[in-house]
Formats: sequence, structure tokens, C-alpha cells
Amino acid sequence: MSRALRPKPVFPRASAHPLAGRTILQIIPELDAGGAERTAIDVARGLASVGARAIVASTGGRLVGELQAQGGIWAPFPAATKNPLAMLRNVRRLARLAHDERAALIHARSRAPAWVALGAARALGLPFVTTYHGSYSGRSAPKRLYNSVMARGDAVIANSSFTARAIGSLYPWAGERVRVIHRGTDLVAYAPAAVPPQRVDGLRRSWGVAPHERVVLLAARITAWKGHRVLIEAAAQLRDRGLTDVAFILAGDPQGRDGFAKELDRRIADARLQGVVRRVGHCTDMPAAFLAASVVTVPSVEAEAFGRSAVEAQAMGIPVVVSDLGAVPETVLAPPDHPVAARTGWRVPAGDAGALADAIEAALSLGASAREALAARARAHVERSFSLETMVSATLDTYIALLTTGRR
Repeated sequence: MSRALRPKPVFPRASAHPLAGRTILQIIPELDAGGAERTAIDVARGLASVGARAIVASTGGRLVGELQAQGGIWAPFPAATKNPLAMLRNVRRLARLAHDERAALIHARSRAPAWVALGAARALGLPFVTTYHGSYSGRSAPKRLYNSVMARGDAVIANSSFTARAIGSLYPWAGERVRVIHRGTDLVAYAPAAVPPQRVDGLRRSWGVAPHERVVLLAARITAWKGHRVLIEAAAQLRDRGLTDVAFILAGDPQGRDGFAKELDRRIADARLQGVVRRVGHCTDMPAAFLAASVVTVPSVEAEAFGRSAVEAQAMGIPVVVSDLGAVPETVLAPPDHPVAARTGWRVPAGDAGALADAIEAALSLGASAREALAARARAHVERSFSLETMVSATLDTYIALLTTGRR
């Protein structure tokens, strides 16, 4: 079953909802794979459920159909451009779109379109909202200035407390306009009972995984900071320790980084891991992908601003092994911050292939009872803290506050 046809979470609907009949305009470079894109669609669905019009301005992408199926409206717009002259032209173009569609508020989810959205919102006197989907640290003054647009919203949404601290450190003037709204997980779609065995079996066959093989999954776009090199090295160490019948699956698109993808292929060949470590491309059925895995890894070598894969995997009851940096301490419960009895996964030093291998081995060695107990804890943890309904409701509350009082 495709994500577009999955059962939808139920959001409260009321004919007198403050946003009913209002138009909210979100802008994002593309509607392709990624947490920002997925969040834009989830918020559009929540808006539609309360009777609001949810427009997403974007160049397009594989998720346009899903946006429309969930009640959102796609407005073709060259939002991905970073050309300064094109961005200046886009300010007038977006202002015209917002005026014609009677937008009540503009919400930007990426830096280049955020500068365009800021200009359009100020020209029309509309509230302007930004969401930090990454930490956008910036290593130079020009870069920090460019990134600063994300802190210029009338409300600035941080997707984790880690991100909020980064905003406060770099842009203290953002002050009380910053609020933390954790990325939400669709607990209807991401539930083991919602995924029939046929979907899992079909996905494993498409990956070339034999029935007896266990899967260690890294689901992330093919880019250096996601830690693919570290997982390949850990796979080699585990092979040398005698671990067999395990397939390491790298699921994700290069998104134009073909040189890095070829480098990974060379590393796999040099380590004699062909057939053990496999690049399988983009996966459209992530609930089934997680359920097909025995362990899910997030071995990032730079800080994750949130870490969506780890949360979704926990919702599916799958053990996770993650790098201990960024927002991970907010999303995965593990020693030393939590007792072993409360563990929902393993946290290891970033870039440490040996520690990653040890944790993967420990997760694969769990007995049936221990694995079931960890799965129950992980699911309960996500239900408490990272539900889609909580995220959407908090975002809609932010819109309402700006539109009714001018304050968050």
C-alpha cells in the first residue's frame, strides 16, 4: 500500500475552527524525499482536516501526488533557485501568488525560499513563519547572515531542543519567538500491525535479501555526513569477527552526489563486501523497510537536528543504533542518561566504527523476550513524545496565535 493510500490519522475537525476557510502558504524547494518535505505534507493534511486551504509552493517532486491526495494544493514555483537575481524576481512572484490566493500566512522551510518568503510576507503585511529542519550552523560571517533568515520569522519553529539551543547561540535576538515542535511520526502508518507480510517480503526480495538473512539498515540520502563510510567499516569488522547471514542495506538516493556514491561502491569492493553491503536506491515504503530490518542504524558523523529515521524505527519496534550527538539524546533512550532497563536503542560515538560494530552485534544478539521488551518501550516512547497529531496541533496553534493576537 502506498503512503498516499494509507489510513489517515484523525485530526480534530470543527466547523468553527479558527483556521477554517483560511489559506496557509508553505514554501519549500522541492517535494521530494526528506523530513522537511514530509512535514510540509503532514501539516497540509492537518490544515485540510480543519477546513483550511493548504498551498505548497515548490518546483515539484515525487511527493506532489501525495500532497494532493492528502488535501493539499501544489503551486508550481521555482523555489529551489539560489540565484540572487532569480530570488529577487521570486519575491514579486510569490507576493502575487499569496495575494491572488488570499494567503493569511507564509511558512518557509528552507533558506533560499525563506528569503523570498520574507520579502513577500513583509510586502503584503502577512505573518511569516520559519521552521529549522537543520541546525544551519554556518562557519563564516556571510554564511551565518544567509542562514539568519530562518531566525527572522514572527514565529521560529525548531524541530528539537538541540536546534533551539543552536538558534539561541547564533541568533540570540530571535529570543522568545523560538518554540520547539518535535518532528511528528504517523503512528497509524508506522505501526507493525499496519504492514502486511507481503509488503515486507516484497521489499526484501527487491533488495536481494535471502529469507535467512538479517538486515542492518541505513536509510538516508547518499551524502558523506550520514555515516555510510563508518557503517561499511563496521560491516567489515563484523565480517572479520565471524558474523554471517547479515545484509547491510544502504537505502537512499545520491541526489546528484554520484561521485560519493561511486566512492562507496569502491569501498565496498575494496573491503570484499560485495553482496554483504548493498546500495538499493530510494525506498518509497519506509514502514515496510524498517519492519524488514533487524537493526536500524543512524551513524551520522555530523549532528542530526532531529533524526527522523531513528524515531520511525522505534515506532516500528526495531532496535536502533545511533551516533551520540545532536538531537539524538532527545529521541533515543540509552545509558548513561537512562538505565539499561529503559533502553530503546544504542548510542555510540560518532565516527567510531568499532563502537558501531559492537552495538550492532549487541542488538543482533538480543533474545526474543529482550527484543520484545525493547520494542514495547520504544513504541511507548514515540507515542509519548513524537506523535504526528502533537506536531500538527502545535504548528496550527502557532498559526492561530499569529493570526489572532500577533503573538506566538
